[in-house]
Amino acid sequence: MFDETNILNALMGGDSLYGDIFAEEKRYTHIQLESERIEKLEKGVDKGVGIRVIHPWKTFYATTNSFEEKRLVELAVELRRFSGEGKGKAVRRDRHTSAEYPFAIAVDPEAVDMGKKISMVKGLESMVRKMEPKIRQARVMYRDTSQDIRLFTSEGAGIEDSRRQVVLTLFIVGEDNGEMQTAYEAIGGFYGFEFFTDEAIEMLARKTAKRLSGLLAAVEAPMGTKTVVLGSEAGGTMIHEAIGHGLEADLAMEGLSCYKEMLGKKIASTLVSVVDDKTLPYMRGTYAYDDEGVPSERTVLVESGILKNYLFDRFHAMRYGMRSTGNGRRESFRFRPIPRMSNTIILPGTDNPAGIIASVDDGVFVVKMGGGQVDTVRGDFVFEISEGYLIEKGKVGPMIKNATMMGNGLKVLQGIDMVGSDLGFGIGTCGKDGQGVPVSDAQPTLRIPEIVVGGKEQ
Repeated sequence: MFDETNILNALMGGDSLYGDIFAEEKRYTHIQLESERIEKLEKGVDKGVGIRVIHPWKTFYATTNSFEEKRLVELAVELRRFSGEGKGKAVRRDRHTSAEYPFAIAVDPEAVDMGKKISMVKGLESMVRKMEPKIRQARVMYRDTSQDIRLFTSEGAGIEDSRRQVVLTLFIVGEDNGEMQTAYEAIGGFYGFEFFTDEAIEMLARKTAKRLSGLLAAVEAPMGTKTVVLGSEAGGTMIHEAIGHGLEADLAMEGLSCYKEMLGKKIASTLVSVVDDKTLPYMRGTYAYDDEGVPSERTVLVESGILKNYLFDRFHAMRYGMRSTGNGRRESFRFRPIPRMSNTIILPGTDNPAGIIASVDDGVFVVKMGGGQVDTVRGDFVFEISEGYLIEKGKVGPMIKNATMMGNGLKVLQGIDMVGSDLGFGIGTCGKDGQGVPVSDAQPTLRIPEIVVGGKEQ
């Protein structure tokens, strides 16, 4: 153990504005099964300390696997050299707090026998192969993570937090008449091992197998401008990629987002409201404090079409005279925190989801979106449609394959003219600046009157 005050006093000097110490121990289990063989079985511990100092307007950061106070003081002294001569801001000493969550973990994954985890993974693969005989390859991945952190800031905060994550993913490849198709699905979040009930595992297998079967029998996607209905099952991928990244303060405040200088302006339909909520029980993007010791909150980003806020970490909040929204996140002690999303949601509206589909004469119903690319400066995006169907005269028709969806985030937000009363969540690991963090996304059923669908020209 170490005395954080000694380290922070050694760190703060000259024109330094803020400093912190991020100490982490992460324990994990990773199982990967492929083609009926266990290809990877890992159980490990990763731990270390990151020390940071901010001065106008740069961040200096150092990491080590050592928890010895002498070594940490040495690192702090090295960082202090970048802050110039003189005494820095005084280091405060306040009470330390432990993070509390309004929900409980019933079965700690660390306490579960490895054999039981392997049995679950093997059982999932066997189950999905029985559901779809055309499967040629199946990959199952299980991961649980226990992250314990201690965070100390020059402003006096001392935070202890324990976070838990479990994820189970299924990826299958099928072949029919020489054509290959793939399907993917993932479940998990801030849960204990109790999350993996027989029902949850069967649903994962059934949903993925159904998607693959549909793709193998699907028709080619049409090409052209279509009315698109994004089902709530799509889980908010579009809001995360096409809109959410553009609202992160490092991009929005530094000219790398199409939403720059738009606070207080109308950027979306009046039917659209967007929040980033770190407080939701059991969600993959949930935390009590961010990785800078700022308490989590529900941040309103868009309210009835008006842009209300960006997602701020400490650095950008200090630089631009704003308040941190608790979105300073890092993958581990090896990385400096940057503005990141947590659980990003388009809030439900009042339209009946079935009525939204019934309102479309000729369009596409998107149930799941795949990978894609986004240009945050212009707002342009392109996404794969992993599961989509034609809408013909208000009814869901045949499944389509090899489909993409292209558009502009601003135009899509402004064009949404129906918002469903439902809400569906998706989970993922968001990558940015070489580091990944757990996130969730959610949306209701949405109608976009005009968007370009790419496929086979008819």
